[in-house]
Amino acid sequence: MSATTTPPAGGPPVNRIGLTRADYDGSKTTLCPGCGHNAITGGIIQAAWEAGLEPHRVAKLSGIGCSSKTPAYFLGQSHGFNAVHGRMPSIATGVSVANRGLTLIGVSGDGDTASIGMGQFVHLVRRNVPVVYIVENNGVYGLTKGQFSATADIGSTRKGREANRLMPIDLCALAIELGCGFVARSFSGDQKQLRPLLRAAFSHPGTAILDVISPCVTFADHEGSSKSYAYVKEHDAPLHDIEYVPYFEDITVDYEPGTTRDVQMPDGSHVLLKKLAEDYDPTDARGAIGALSDARHEGKFITGLIYVNPKATPFYEELKLVEPALASLGQDVTRPPKSVLEGIMKSYLEGSVAAAAGGG
Repeated sequence: MSATTTPPAGGPPVNRIGLTRADYDGSKTTLCPGCGHNAITGGIIQAAWEAGLEPHRVAKLSGIGCSSKTPAYFLGQSHGFNAVHGRMPSIATGVSVANRGLTLIGVSGDGDTASIGMGQFVHLVRRNVPVVYIVENNGVYGLTKGQFSATADIGSTRKGREANRLMPIDLCALAIELGCGFVARSFSGDQKQLRPLLRAAFSHPGTAILDVISPCVTFADHEGSSKSYAYVKEHDAPLHDIEYVPYFEDITVDYEPGTTRDVQMPDGSHVLLKKLAEDYDPTDARGAIGALSDARHEGKFITGLIYVNPKATPFYEELKLVEPALASLGQDVTRPPKSVLEGIMKSYLEGSVAAAAGGG
């Protein structure tokens, strides 16, 4: 079964649920022309269409910042919630508990995640809340005139100003340390790599972190910035070529034996990773952290599927939540009759009296 087909009567191609790519569009962007965030939006639209996501079963979540405006620009027929600065993980957690049948796409920035939202990001990852968490990472605060963010690299300069001297936070390394089961890095200018990573993330049952380097054309695209288009293209070090084959398609990619790793996802999908140079094992957490550390010292950005563990325990299983989502429970369950509440109170009071009489 193919991801897309052309209707017999002509017209635009449709995906496996009968929708056109235009059905996944959103509002017109208001970001700066050439902003890397717009390229990521295009990647999300294309990946969601190819994956056959049902727009009405998707919830888009964000915080504050240029990146957090972007959910308005894709999947216009989906649910959405724009949270306060750095608080998107709390909303994602609540939405997941209320209705686990929704696919959650969270879009954040390096400031929204690595600064004011760091505490919430850490606990979202620890809990393995099922959300595709996309960090649109440009190393600056674009809404407040380009100050360095917490992910700015040492030595990277502001536009005509000083160089950053503070150690950057590597969100991918942090996510792996916290036990995240899907960690990837990409570049907004590399759609060939970004789209299969997004499609693979959609099939992951827990937290999926995608750190996407997304140059700010206004404040971080100059010579001296380590997150400019020119710098990232020159220092990008892809770990592998990526092919994603969903469970509803046959594997037709033919690689020579020994040149490809096949990572199977819980839903039956396959992520095929073709070696580019040295073999890289994305299931080795310690090796992944070492590769990130080596790349930082060499001034490179390694991109691709950095770490994956499809068997990580989902959030709702860890909490032993009831099978039906809270949103589907009737009032007979969520609002028990008065007689039931009176019985609970009576038992409590009798227990208290007995404890007091016994000196407890």
